Formats: sequence, C-alpha cells, structure tokens
Amino acid sequence: MSSNNSSRETRMSRNAERNVRPTGKSGGPKRPHSGWRTFRRVLFVIVAIGILGILFGAGLFFFYAQSAPKISQAALSSDASTRVYDANGTVISRLGAQNRSYVKSKNIPDALKKAVVSTEDRRFYKNNGVDPIRIVGAALANVTGSSLGMQGGSTLTQQLVKLSVFSTAASDRTLKRKAQEAWLALKVDHNFSKDQILEYYINKVYMGNGVYGMQTAAQYYYGKNLKNLDLAQLAMLAGMPQSPTNYDPIAYPDLAKKRRDLVLDAMAKNNVITTAQADQAKATSVKTGLASSHKSTATASHKTTKVIDAYLKQVYAELKAKGYNTTTGGLKVYTNLDMGAQKTLYNIVNGSSYVNFPSNKFQVGSTIVDPNNGKVVAMIGGRKTGNVTFGLNRAVQTDRSSASTAKPLMDYGPAIEYLNYPTYEPVKDTAFTYPGTTKNLYDWDRKYQGTITMRKALYESRNIPAIRTLQNVGIKKATTFLDGLGLSFDKTLTLQNGIGLYISTEQEAAAYAAFANGGTYYKPYLVSKVVTQDGKAHNYVSTGKKAMSAATAFMLTDMMKDVMTNENGSGRSAAISGLYQAGKTGTDSYPDDYADKVPDGATMDSWFTGYTKNYSVSVWTGYDKQFQTGHYVSETQTTIAQEIYKYTMSYLASKSTNVNWTKPSTVTETTQNGKTEYYVTGHPGTVSDTTSTSQYGSTNTTSSSAYSSNGQVTTNSSSSYRTNSSSTSQSSSSKESSSTEQTTGGGNNGNDDNNTTNSSSTNTSSATTTQDKDNN
Repeated sequence: MSSNNSSRETRMSRNAERNVRPTGKSGGPKRPHSGWRTFRRVLFVIVAIGILGILFGAGLFFFYAQSAPKISQAALSSDASTRVYDANGTVISRLGAQNRSYVKSKNIPDALKKAVVSTEDRRFYKNNGVDPIRIVGAALANVTGSSLGMQGGSTLTQQLVKLSVFSTAASDRTLKRKAQEAWLALKVDHNFSKDQILEYYINKVYMGNGVYGMQTAAQYYYGKNLKNLDLAQLAMLAGMPQSPTNYDPIAYPDLAKKRRDLVLDAMAKNNVITTAQADQAKATSVKTGLASSHKSTATASHKTTKVIDAYLKQVYAELKAKGYNTTTGGLKVYTNLDMGAQKTLYNIVNGSSYVNFPSNKFQVGSTIVDPNNGKVVAMIGGRKTGNVTFGLNRAVQTDRSSASTAKPLMDYGPAIEYLNYPTYEPVKDTAFTYPGTTKNLYDWDRKYQGTITMRKALYESRNIPAIRTLQNVGIKKATTFLDGLGLSFDKTLTLQNGIGLYISTEQEAAAYAAFANGGTYYKPYLVSKVVTQDGKAHNYVSTGKKAMSAATAFMLTDMMKDVMTNENGSGRSAAISGLYQAGKTGTDSYPDDYADKVPDGATMDSWFTGYTKNYSVSVWTGYDKQFQTGHYVSETQTTIAQEIYKYTMSYLASKSTNVNWTKPSTVTETTQNGKTEYYVTGHPGTVSDTTSTSQYGSTNTTSSSAYSSNGQVTTNSSSSYRTNSSSTSQSSSSKESSSTEQTTGGGNNGNDDNNTTNSSSTNTSSATTTQDKDNN
C-alpha cells in the first residue's frame, strides 16, 4: 500500500516538474529552442540566396550563350595563324599557315594522344566538354601543388573552342566570353567524337617558330613525321603548347626538359605508361634527334617576303604593343601598306637600274607616310640583307643623327611659330663658340657669309645661322615644338641637337608630314584594323593634333622648295621637274679625332626628307659600322639619299595629283629685291640676335631687310628688336652631333652644307649597333 502511494507521488512530482517553465531574468517564461529557430531562418535565407544566385547565373549563362558565335567544323580544323592584308585587302602574310601538315586521327600515335590527355585534360573521355569536377579539382590542385603544373580549369574541348573562335588576348577573358566558351564546348562535345576533337586540337595548337600543329612541329624540330618519334619526343611536343617559346628544345633545352619530364610523370600518374617507361624516356637528352636545319615558316613567296620584311616586322611590333598575340590569335590584320609603293622602293634600293651604290654593305632605311592621316604606306629596313628575316629595321632605328634635316624641326620652325620670323629674317653666319665650351662651330669651308636671310641659310643649310636661331628661340620652346611633332627625348636637348636629332625615318617622315598638311601632326601607324577570331573588328586611326600654325607650315614649305630648286640649294639631286615639293638634306660628319682616317668630305650618314601634299618620304643612307675601314659615305655618295627620294617620289607622284600649297590668310606676301617672300601677318619686322657680341661677333641690328639677289642682307640704321632670353648654359646632350652636308657635285662653292665642330662628337658609341649578320 505504502509502496503504491510512493510511486504515485513520484509520478505526480515528475509531472509537476514538467509543467514548470523556466523563467528569464524578468521572471517571464523562457521559450525553448529559440537558437534553433534563428539558425533555420538564417539557413533559409542562405539557401534562398543560393537558389536565386543559381537561377540568375543560369539565366545569365543562357543569355550570353544566345550571342555566342557559330562554330563549324571548318573553324575547328583550320589553322590559327595570323593573316596580314595590304591596303587593298590582299593577303601578304599568313604566319605559319602554309607549312602546316594536317594529320588525321588514325595517323596520330596513341602515345601522343595519351600524353596530350594526361597533360591537358585527364577526364577528357568522361566529361561533356565542360568539367565542374575539373574546375574544383584544378583550384585545389594548384593550391596544394599536386597538379604537376598541368591542371587548369578549362577542358581540352574548351581550349579547342578558344583557339578556333575566340581571341586569346588577356583583355578578352571576360565572364561573357567564358560562358560562351563553355556553351560552345558543350555543343562541340555533342556534335563531334572525342577522337575528332583530339584530332582538331593536335592540328591547331601553336608550337613556336611560326609552326602550327604537332605534325608540322615534328617535321620542324625532328625532321620526321609523328609516327616516327619515340616516347620522349612525343612527350616533348605534347608539353609545348602551354608556352611554345619557352619550351623550345632548341632555344631553351633546360626548360624544355623540365616540361617534357612533367608530361611523362603525368602519363605515369594517369596509368597510361609505367614508371619505368617514364624514367627511361626522362633519361634521354632533350636534344636527341633534333633537326640541324628547319624549313622556313614564311608565309608568302620568298620574293614577296623580302619586299615586305621590314614593314611586316613593324606590323607585328604594333600588334604586340596593342596586346595582340600574333601566334595563337587567329587574327586578320589589315594594314596601310601600298604594295606598289613598297615594291618600287624595294627595287630602287636593291636593284642597279636607279642608283649606283658603292657596295652591298651600303645601307638604306626609308619610310613613306601619308601626310593627311599618318598612314605608313611603305617602309624599307635595309638592302641586300641576304636570307635574314625580321632583321635590323633601319627605318625605325634612332641611333644615327638626322643631321641638318633637324633644322626645320628644331630651329626654323620654332622661330616662325614663337618669334614670328619672316622668311627673309636676317640671321648671322659669323664665328660661333658653343656656350660654356671651347668648341667652335664651322661649315665645310670654315668661312662666314656674314648676315644672310633665313631662307638662304636654310636652302644652303648653313649651320651657324641655324644654331644662332635656336639660341634665340631657346631650348625649352624648341623642345615644346618637337614634342608637338611626336619627337620626345629622354635627356635634355642642347644647341648641338639643332643640327642633328637622333630620330628614325618613320618619325621624321611623320614630322615633316605636318609641314605638308598645314600644321597637323598624325602619329604614324601601320595597322588600320584587326579582326579577332570571334569576328569582332577593332579599327585604328591616328587622331591629328595641331602642332603649329598654318603660317609656320606654309613658310617652312616655301623655303624648303628652294632646297631643290635654287641653284645653290643643297638638295638639287632630289629635284623633280614640275612637281610641287619641298625637303631638306642632312649629312653627319666624322668627329675630329677620326676625320683624318677618311677622305675629305666623307660623312657617316646622309639623309633626305621631302614631301608633297600627298606623301612624305624620309631616307637615311650609310653603313652599319661607320667606323670600320672603308665604311664612309664619300662626298659624291651623299646624293644617293636624294636619288632614292627622287625615284620614289616620282613613282608616288605618278599616282596622285600635283597640287601646290595655298597661302593661308595669316601669311602676307611681300616682294624683296624682286623675289617673293612671306611673313606672318602683322609681323613684317626683323628680329635681333641676342647673343653676346664679345663671344659671337657683332649683334644683328638689321631692320626692314633689303637684301641682295644672293640672299645677303644689307642693314639699315633703324632696328626693331624682339628679344628672347636664350639659354646660354647648356648641359651635354646624350648624343651630340655635327653634320656635314655636301651639295650636288661636291664643289667648294659656298652652297655646301658641312657642319663640323673642332672637337670630336661624344656619340661614338652609336657605331656599335645591332647588325644583320649578312651585312657586317
């Protein structure tokens, strides 16, 4: 009895305990499991966001997929070479395409297939073109370092799609592109067999040295077909597509061996070869079986390739600067090349029908630019260069002095632009010593003509008036003027650069083009359009910027006409009867400490840059090693640059209109001594020379500028001075020049353009430049 009562009480006590709710600090009831409810709510939000994210991602994926480019069997099987077109749309180069040997799947060794799959996509035969497991695995493997450097997120099929229809530029690696790539990979995997996909990939990849496809690579590197290669060689080829330049077994055998061995290790790990087979192949030298000679990967005929070599090299340089990959991009590159002009220029400098060259080592660099848009229409980087491909391009080298062709750019152009010099401005040809030095500046005859007009000083190319003019302008303003013409320099220019700038023919042709078009500078360019594999077109133009007034351009042009037409002009060998043209000569003398080793009148460089309203042409001539015995430009040979210009411009003029320049409204015409001269409207007066009389002779105080028929100024008493603080403290230029120009016929008759100083130039190091091996 008592036992039953006890049990009943115990049950009642337990029930009472169950009915007692815990209380919080306020004494109210405490709710059970509140933390669980919060967790469930947070989890719900996370799941909802995840689902929405998946739905959004899927929607975005299919949205992008709808605009994906079409992919065909032809696109998958074609090469990924870069095609280059001239201005007429004719293919002039197909990098590597013509030498590709396509190999069918049945003729591809199983060992190569296994090597490629082990290296690029171990789950290739299991995935559907896109492999989520691979993407996650790639991330983990690359973090842990267990991928042997092989694992990437893209499947082999995705890589094939990328090589077939998309640009490989880093800027194009967008979410949209990746989505389209994945979508197309799914389609390719659905429409083609695994063997077909592998076949397309093996035939498409870039293998370095202009070679596409592994069959072609086998022939290039080993002189054999794929079926005749051993395991070590096949592994080498399978590993190259990741970085074909760095893994070139010829150029970089150490890197190539590491890559080959990684491929062999991957094959062993994938159980397609044994460890013993891998070790045996790894013991083989990576150089074993390499061919001693290789077939050319040039794309056009040998003759055409030689004609366009320098131009094509510069095209590839432009593409690289724009971020394009010319080896794997599958690009269509449209250029400004005028093939007719290019062939004409090539024939002039390489043939014997136009110019009498002294030797095959005598070199030429030349560029032709359209003044109205900056298009480079032709370019020659050398002559008689043998079988050298993409060798030294002398048209763009900047280590040779431009000599007196610098005078319109740095001296007289700024004088008109900033000081309003008229064409008849009196300038002094009197004794001159560079400020702060003991260097005296001379012309060829070491004589002085006194005070002459700016026009005469320019067309006879007298040095001292040019440097005095630069001194009046000031280095700062002259540098500003040059910068407006695309000519910038690392170091501060000095007075000596007024008779020699270290610029290329491409730069100078573009700078002179601004004189031709009335004062607008266009940066020179060769590439007008690039179409990537996805069909996207990128157009390129040069936006002009005003570099000088129309008055400056017109007055310089009018004076430079006399360079070729005046009986004392320094460029009479460039004259073309009836053609409206202007230009400037330039020759660079040897330094005094070397001058006694060459004949009198010999120079290191000879230039001519001239233009019409339609074309600007700059020509450099000389030897690559100008300090080597016999490698000087003789006095009579200084006209070769003018002759090259003349024959080139004659061709160009035959296909364009002959139009003279029109005087702008900001220029006033006047008659001086029966000759037409010009001044900037409102500024007919003269400018005094502000140089010191004690160091440079008497100060020029001429006024209304009556002058004799030979350009000699007769000074009147009145004098309207315009002052400009000239910089008299000059730092040494990185490259100092002294130019020595000879006139046609080489007589000592006062019209020669010889620029010399009494001390050696500091730029003797420029003699040792990169050379074409066949032209040393």
